[in-house]
Amino acid sequence: MKPEKNTNNKTKKTKRPHPLAQFFNSFAAKVTHAAGSPLSFILAFLIIIIWAITGPIFNFSDTWQLVINTGTTIITFLMVFVIQQTQNKDTLALQLKLNELIAANEKASNRLVDIEDLTEEELEVLKKFYIKVAEKAKKEGDLYTSHSLDEADKNHKLKTSQKRKG
Repeated sequence: MKPEKNTNNKTKKTKRPHPLAQFFNSFAAKVTHAAGSPLSFILAFLIIIIWAITGPIFNFSDTWQLVINTGTTIITFLMVFVIQQTQNKDTLALQLKLNELIAANEKASNRLVDIEDLTEEELEVLKKFYIKVAEKAKKEGDLYTSHSLDEADKNHKLKTSQKRKG
């Protein structure tokens, strides 16, 4: 990793993740990728078929049922953590990419950077605002008109006043 410079012009190394965290991150990515493959699906399907075929051999006993129930429960329990780790990482990467696009576009509202940290109520307020923006675009008959969070009302008022004058 590259060192970062702080404000005192002293070289400061970035903090490296704990080796266990690095291992789990790598492990989770590989397991998630493998679990989503056609081969994994076929393997799981074959296990279920073999289990079903062996039912009459074991007289459909409680132990026979317990084997599949226990196996699937354990796999599901562990996969929740593995998939959640991968999803957290992917979500963070996506948020950072979107933040970069917002920050790079001069007409986009920078207030949308880190929007994921807002409360549910704050997100509902923004949702209502964007519904109004969409309604204004629909009224203007131009679905391709773009409004930033900060300029939507100003642009709408300007457009409507121009239409009245013209």
